[in-house]
Amino acid sequence: MASEPPREVSIVIPVYGSEKILAELVRQVDEVMTEKGRHYEIIFVCDQSPDQSWNVITRLAQEYETVRGILLRMNAGQHNALMAGLAQAQGEIIVTMDDDLQHAPRDIPSLVEQVENGFDVAYGRFTSRKHPLWKIVGSRINNLVAGYLMHKPMDLYLSPFRAFKAVIRDEVLRYQGPYVYVDGLILTVTRNIAQVDVAHQERHAGDSRYGLAKSLSLWMKMATNFSIVPLRITSFLGLVFAGVGFLLALVLIIQKFTLDLMPIGWSSLIVTVLIIGGVQLLAVGMVGEYLGRALLTLNARPQYVVAQRVGGDGADPGAVEQEQKSA
Repeated sequence: MASEPPREVSIVIPVYGSEKILAELVRQVDEVMTEKGRHYEIIFVCDQSPDQSWNVITRLAQEYETVRGILLRMNAGQHNALMAGLAQAQGEIIVTMDDDLQHAPRDIPSLVEQVENGFDVAYGRFTSRKHPLWKIVGSRINNLVAGYLMHKPMDLYLSPFRAFKAVIRDEVLRYQGPYVYVDGLILTVTRNIAQVDVAHQERHAGDSRYGLAKSLSLWMKMATNFSIVPLRITSFLGLVFAGVGFLLALVLIIQKFTLDLMPIGWSSLIVTVLIIGGVQLLAVGMVGEYLGRALLTLNARPQYVVAQRVGGDGADPGAVEQEQKSA
């Protein structure tokens, strides 16, 4: 009885500022996947990288039949770029990873095997991390918040190094909004998730461009796209401070009729006004954030716009295609 041919694997990699890394990344992936006898493709999504990454991707697509490239017309962000790659992936199993070789290609087969064994999704769980302390702490806080906002299992570590079935990809792509958070979308369609211990390596070259601002933006996507808890928190704060205000008013009335002495001290009054005003502005800002995202979704703001594609199906490296994923 002939053995079943290996499943085809699509490896989707957003690219930003990694021109010196891509050739080595492809070499390592090709070495691992060839050794395992896997039919695979690599889909690089160049998110308007400021360096020569697109030129490198074009050259690699000419050298390797397994390499495809997508150039976005405008910078869309990591998760939006992932959506562009997922839409083009042809594999039965899709793997996503970063472009900096901190995710070791040798661990890809382990993630794929977990999906083949029946899990819908397999996340890489790093045994140690080569990130700055602030980023490690921020990641842990993000996981705790995700557990509360999206009911994520507390022992599940969300990482960008993941593998999942094509049917999960199809469900993720049904999301039409402009603010994409892939892990949140995955958690809305399945809880059949495995974790695999993987290595976390030093960045192969250059410096990471994923700073604090992008981390905060990702947190806002998670908080406002998949939960109304922030609105409930602001409502609760408003209720608490309203209660405190009524209590203070009651105290002042009692003092007026018993001691006939109004409290002296403008500083305490100013502090109270500032606190209450701050809570009100927080509530208004949070409501505005939700309304703004709803408005952009209704206005069909695109998740990404494709300017050019190379590799696969004989695509012309110089061809420009006007494509977009509409919100």
